[in-house]
Amino acid sequence: MKLENIRNFSIIAHIDHGKSTLADRMLEITHTIETRKMRDQVLDSMELERERGITIKMQPVRMVYHARGQMDLSQTNADKIQTGDLLYKDITYKIRGAAFAVKKSLGLGHKEIVYQKALEIEFNKIGLNFESQKTIDVLYDNQKVGTYIPDFVIEEKIIIELKSLPEIGKPQEEQLWSYLKGSKYQLALLINFGSSDVTFKRIVYESLRQSASSQRGSAQVEDEYILNLIDTPGHVDFSYEVSRALKAVEGSILLVDSTQGVQAQTLTTLAMARLPRLAPPTAGQGRGEEAFVIIPVISKIDSPLARISEVKDEVVKLLNCLPEEVLLVSGRTGEGVEALLNAIIERVPPPTSIYSTQNVADGIQRDSASSQRESASALRALVFDFKYSNHRGVIVFVRVLDGQVKKGENLIFAVADEKFTALEVGTFSPEETPGDFLSAGDIGYIVTGIKKPGIASVGDTITKLANPLPALAGYMQPRPVVWASLFPENAPARTERGSARSGGDNFSELKLALGKLRLSDSSFSYEEESSGSLGRGFRLGFLGMLHLEIITERLRREFNLSLIITTPSIVYEVVYSDGKKQKIYSPYFFPDDGNIKTVFEPWVTAKIITPVKYLGNVMRILFDHEAEIGETENFGDNRSSISIKMPLRELMRNFFDELKSTSSGYGSISYNIAEMREANVTRLDILVADEIVTAFSKVISKKRVEEETEKSVEKLESLLPRQMFTLKIQGRALGRIISSRTLSGMKKDVTAHMYGGDITRKMKLREKQKKGKKKMKERGQVNIPPDVFLKMMSRP
Repeated sequence: MKLENIRNFSIIAHIDHGKSTLADRMLEITHTIETRKMRDQVLDSMELERERGITIKMQPVRMVYHARGQMDLSQTNADKIQTGDLLYKDITYKIRGAAFAVKKSLGLGHKEIVYQKALEIEFNKIGLNFESQKTIDVLYDNQKVGTYIPDFVIEEKIIIELKSLPEIGKPQEEQLWSYLKGSKYQLALLINFGSSDVTFKRIVYESLRQSASSQRGSAQVEDEYILNLIDTPGHVDFSYEVSRALKAVEGSILLVDSTQGVQAQTLTTLAMARLPRLAPPTAGQGRGEEAFVIIPVISKIDSPLARISEVKDEVVKLLNCLPEEVLLVSGRTGEGVEALLNAIIERVPPPTSIYSTQNVADGIQRDSASSQRESASALRALVFDFKYSNHRGVIVFVRVLDGQVKKGENLIFAVADEKFTALEVGTFSPEETPGDFLSAGDIGYIVTGIKKPGIASVGDTITKLANPLPALAGYMQPRPVVWASLFPENAPARTERGSARSGGDNFSELKLALGKLRLSDSSFSYEEESSGSLGRGFRLGFLGMLHLEIITERLRREFNLSLIITTPSIVYEVVYSDGKKQKIYSPYFFPDDGNIKTVFEPWVTAKIITPVKYLGNVMRILFDHEAEIGETENFGDNRSSISIKMPLRELMRNFFDELKSTSSGYGSISYNIAEMREANVTRLDILVADEIVTAFSKVISKKRVEEETEKSVEKLESLLPRQMFTLKIQGRALGRIISSRTLSGMKKDVTAHMYGGDITRKMKLREKQKKGKKKMKERGQVNIPPDVFLKMMSRP
């Protein structure tokens, strides 16, 4: 494939703006995935992604697209209709939308008559004129020779044939084409409610088209293009994933939901995309910087809540582009997706190789054979992601910038200085598909066979051992924002008096699991630590609270581990009374107030976008979270943009949920860590049966000591299972007990078996029970189930 016929691009957007659905339609239009294998969120391969409806890990895919040559401006409108591209487009999209609505409501597996009745109702809703079971004349030489009864005739223009088969093939298409050929109609839709999805076949009678084509010459010439897409996450926690994708492509679709408008995270992603990036070399120089192409797209235009005109104005203002440059699409119905694919080909530049560009720049005249030999002997591939396979070792995802790589070649990581042999190379379809080689401009994978952690890293450069090239500039490294400690469940009892157990084999299993998980997610960090009551575990750094939830859930599901998770915290810089400085990552290591001179904490600069009518509510929660409010300006007609600074500690104190709640889901925030400031904080300890449970310790503002202590004690009381004895739960801060609750013990009537007899015998049994409970309370231990730790971590 020629470089000029390759396009590398990504889709970047706020969470839940229709990214994965748009990718599904692209795969469908380009026939990348067989119809029988098509399902919603194809590129979201993780079970967690499909459950939560979000993209967590970016997923590359290679699509082959045949783009028709551009029409001549002198062509008539009739000619355009005859090509089939514009024939009854609006009606077709309405039909598709109705079919998707029926599928969403009824599901799959019903008989054709059920779908026919449901479509009648849906067509009436959206105002389509139709006839069911209409008898159509079949003509031969303009004379009636028979009749045909389709399921629907829409607006006297389109024939619809419904099927409910596992999949449809050529026989069904050819049969409908024959009916269409013998009728007065030009367009038919074959709609199949199959085993995995609803599919559409658009059939146009082409006799007039062929005649016109023969007169116009090459009006229907098609070019084949390779479109390499990287689907990226949309949540603010996974901005690092987006930054990696942007380094491997020449352009991106900036997707904005027509019902939500531009969100705060959209601004952050856009700023990231506009950062300087690698460009082809100029004469006598290395790679420079090039502009990154942004294609603005508004999604969900079929939604009844769509505000297309208003959102388009926001996008035009944001990008300083022309209104006609903004494309409109519906991932659900497919409207506008083919036009978007053509726009990608037109606007996104093809990749370039250092050799072809350098030769032109230097004016060197070389024969093609010599140039091919030089290109094949060199290689420079940028690692933008990787994963681990038990059988094949580390599999790196690469963008080949220069040269070519084949299976069996000896390669080396330029930074890690680790040699390996390419056991397999290939592309993503979207599953890994082996190939003979990867060339400049390609996005694919290399199986390294390496099974040691810490070798592959994002941003490293792969080059050939025999002809190594200098490493390329790497990516920005992920910066942990939230810290939490993980301990295996069979660590020592949480309030046990006496020596602590080590956690045994479960500690080794957790260590192995973290090492393997790190090979597929390099954005979290971990190191071993020890707690007196919890035993041996690990302190982990995460990109945010959602990232923490995802990692811990993957450890549970993929490695079958039962874990104890401490209260999440941020990093604090403590200056002790003697002048010593220390960074504190875990709340239970936070020193007592008497030993502290000063504490510093990270602050963030953030931007909030919210509808104007919720501005007062948003301001109230900002004051509650100690924010400094800066400039407020109008964003579009009915929304405001607020610039703020606030402690990272407060941002992690349920701020995201409160913002969504107070703005009815329309508010959004993006942030960056800006500086360290002095903090007025203290440590809150939770005691159970007079023993500190270190996993529940947290650092809180001194302004809310009583409020936070009361909430924590009350929540733990509601979560702890009752014991055989009375249990005291206390909250301690600022050197004193601030809140206390008592959890009553389980009761047992030790005299239930006695139906009479001397009363003194019953009194003795009760006294014995009382002494036994006292002894149990003094020497016993409280077993806290692992799910209590997880629930204490989350906000109510």
